Amino acid sequence: MPRVFSPNLRLLFSPLRPSLAFPLFISKPKPKPYSLFTVFSSSSPGRKQSTSYRDSLNLTRRNSSTFKENKDRGKEAVMDETESSSSSSFGFNKRRAEGKDKNDRPKKNLQLKSRTLNPTNTIAYVQILGTGMDTQDTSPSVLLFFDKQRFIFNAGEGLQRFCTEHKIKLSKIDHIFLSRVCSETAGGLPGLLLTLAGMGEEGMSVNVWGPSDLTYLVDAMKSFIPHAAMVHTQSFGPAHSAAALSDPSKLAEPYVLVNDEIVKISAVFLCPSCSEGLLVRPGEMSVIYICELPELMGKFDPKKAVALGLKPGPKYGELQKGKSVKSDSLDIMVHPSDVMGPPIPGPIFILLDCPTESHVEELLSIESLTEYYTDFAGDETKSAKTVNCVIHLSPASVVNNHNYQKWMKKFGQVQHIVAGHEIKNVEVPILKSSARIAARLNYVCPQFFPAPGFWSVNQLNSLTPDANAASKGPTSELCEGISAENLLKFTLRPYAQLGLDRSHIPSLMTHSEIINELLSEVPEIVDAAQHVRKFWHEPKETKELNPVQDNKHVIEEPWLDENTLPSCLENIRRDDLEIVLLGTGSSQPSKYRNVSSVYINLFSKGSLLLDCGEGTLGQLKRRYGVDGANDAVRNLKCVWISHIHADHHTGLARVLALRRDLLKGVPHEPLLVIGPRQLKRFLDAYQRLEDLDMQFLDCRSTMEASWNAFECDFESTKDQSALGNPLNSHINNNERSKNNNGSLFSRGSPMQSLWKRPGNPVGNSAAYPILESLKTVLVEAGLEALISFPVVHCPQAFGVGLKAAERVNSVGKVIPGWKIVYSGDTRPCPELIEASRGATVLIHEATFEDGLVEEAIAKNHSTTKEAIEMGNSAGAYRIILTHFSQRYPKIPVFDDTHMHKTCIAFDMMNINIADLPVLPKVLPYLKLLFRDEMAVDESEDILLTVSEALAS
Repeated sequence: MPRVFSPNLRLLFSPLRPSLAFPLFISKPKPKPYSLFTVFSSSSPGRKQSTSYRDSLNLTRRNSSTFKENKDRGKEAVMDETESSSSSSFGFNKRRAEGKDKNDRPKKNLQLKSRTLNPTNTIAYVQILGTGMDTQDTSPSVLLFFDKQRFIFNAGEGLQRFCTEHKIKLSKIDHIFLSRVCSETAGGLPGLLLTLAGMGEEGMSVNVWGPSDLTYLVDAMKSFIPHAAMVHTQSFGPAHSAAALSDPSKLAEPYVLVNDEIVKISAVFLCPSCSEGLLVRPGEMSVIYICELPELMGKFDPKKAVALGLKPGPKYGELQKGKSVKSDSLDIMVHPSDVMGPPIPGPIFILLDCPTESHVEELLSIESLTEYYTDFAGDETKSAKTVNCVIHLSPASVVNNHNYQKWMKKFGQVQHIVAGHEIKNVEVPILKSSARIAARLNYVCPQFFPAPGFWSVNQLNSLTPDANAASKGPTSELCEGISAENLLKFTLRPYAQLGLDRSHIPSLMTHSEIINELLSEVPEIVDAAQHVRKFWHEPKETKELNPVQDNKHVIEEPWLDENTLPSCLENIRRDDLEIVLLGTGSSQPSKYRNVSSVYINLFSKGSLLLDCGEGTLGQLKRRYGVDGANDAVRNLKCVWISHIHADHHTGLARVLALRRDLLKGVPHEPLLVIGPRQLKRFLDAYQRLEDLDMQFLDCRSTMEASWNAFECDFESTKDQSALGNPLNSHINNNERSKNNNGSLFSRGSPMQSLWKRPGNPVGNSAAYPILESLKTVLVEAGLEALISFPVVHCPQAFGVGLKAAERVNSVGKVIPGWKIVYSGDTRPCPELIEASRGATVLIHEATFEDGLVEEAIAKNHSTTKEAIEMGNSAGAYRIILTHFSQRYPKIPVFDDTHMHKTCIAFDMMNINIADLPVLPKVLPYLKLLFRDEMAVDESEDILLTVSEALAS
């Protein structure tokens, strides 16, 4: 047994042999359907020993896209290589898997940034950050910029990715203000806090402000965000109680949140008008933010100072600071007003989020805003204030309301900027870098990379007159204003430049311009694209290939023969299954890759989501369009979450909230959410903020042992033949017992304490009604089974297998259903191999390149080599690699040697089950798009590979 050299990491080695780089030889004395859980065996006499990958890969790393590696990282997880190479094993970080590695790291005391403020020379502007403008899935954010301070209003999903795209440094943000507390305005906050906490040696924090509802969100985030990252969250205003909300005085006066030399920021509450006896629910309270810059003294006039008997010197400075001084030659006091020019007014802007028409009624009655209206009479204590800009986050339907327009006119000649969702914005991609990559991929292979689902200009022009009028908003109505555009600025200082600044609005790059740029950069891509298209125009007998025929002889692994299909793909229909990779990056969103999410489209039978990282809804809307994505959300059958890490579930609340709104008033069942038990704590706490209309089921309740326990409880009323697991109907109870006893996670195994007793069924009868609902949902979706299994990553981490029901072809032949396995985040482990036996598609994480195996062990992730080995060992037909480290922004580092049935995933990749035979063939052509991102010798290899393919 290998020895462990570090007290912090313990390596567990399975008896599994490294994967089979070459064909497996499997003895099949009797044909049996592949099951999700079959008896695991690392080797057998009937299987040929295979050659492994090279011990070391001499890959040249990309300087432009690979971070500088810390040589000492992961060294504590060194494996003892003195053992025989034939018994190589996979290691993992046990302390991380148990969740104990947090105790090994020094606790951070996240500090707020300290700024030196200088109001005199400050450049100041307010800028629209167009998150959600194209997808209409989340609220736009607004940046208030000063030389030494930054403020952001609202942090919807995609804010991090937007800031990365447009080079807005998150480390410079001092305060975040929420206009409402809900998934639309705060969906990006968890990821943002985690990113800031991980910056630098000590980490960073930020002030987060919101109404009293913010406490609900903070309580929910505690289930997966360290407390230190949230110590500076501050709620204000009355709590949600009948006494507090019935007292108008508690809502009437502004709350001053920030008041320094640079700016004064006040908050005024806006509640919806409610019928008598009804309370304002959490999430419904909105906030109006008033930002007032101080008045600056005018320019100092030295000639006036000399005339009043002052000599150049320190007294000039005192006067400029607002202090009076005694004249040097005259017996008088010189006051600042004597030598300073007229004061420079302090600009004021107001940010308003009025979400519904019921809020409009209350808007007109807010007395604390009257001093900002042009018709304000004033009194001894207050004088009228001139507002320069009002930014409206309200939806177009509200802005066009007559009373809302009446309120807008109260400000006189102010600049109104309407930043609510408008139809005309959907064609302009906010994330230009990823849109550019998507257009290039679409040119090479439109089958796997369909065009985005947004409306074109022609479609927009063909809208009905009523729809066009609604999209124009207030520009053609009662009050003059403009529609917001991404990165539109309103300059506040210098005062001489007060007003709109359009110079930073990104230019719209058309699809034809992107393709022309591609053709000039990579001329070979024309022939490559034509060659790829031929894959779909081959003769039918060649394209469909021959299905596997059952036989009693020892056969070579059939999937490695390009002329053979697994029987489940015989006469497969294009409307049977589609796999859409919505997010293929790890940790945090980047310019080119969003975080984890896989959309399983079953067409008329519904759909499922496997993981739901931040921005998942936005990705759905980029793929299917606004209306198409709404349909996809309506038709969701369930959402399955692999583990509690934020990059896998923080998009869930937004999806659930949209589904709730779309199905309001329509008879429907709550959506099933399957996940680890920590996720339930988050969702339960979050639902105090807004109803998510869902039912939760612990992943443990969908494990094989739990399904068996559930089925056995109904033995007395059901036929014994129907009791077995659909994926394992050929395995009897004794064999199941052997499986459990031999499991890496079974009772008594070294991993039992690690995984919190996963080998035992969850015998909680309270889950049975939800399991019954899940069974119904699976039948409606055409699935026989959904089975979760434990993997090695963190406490309560899972993978999942989906098995389709059998079908009968036109001549009555029974065709087995396909099987998809999704690994979640994991190190290689026997449970994953068992689950993937005979899978049609294995979607496996490949966070690190092969040269970073020590880092993969330290963080309990897999390398590309290890992921491929898992699929080869299990006999999977196709392997899709995903969840790449963001150090590989466009394409990861991998070895081509054994990619014959493997493909690299990209965001928005669309894989129809009927196209699986050609999936690996496309990869060399896709690599051609990124040859400039790779080392010189590797890009030459790509050209050679493509040239040979074109020549043949």
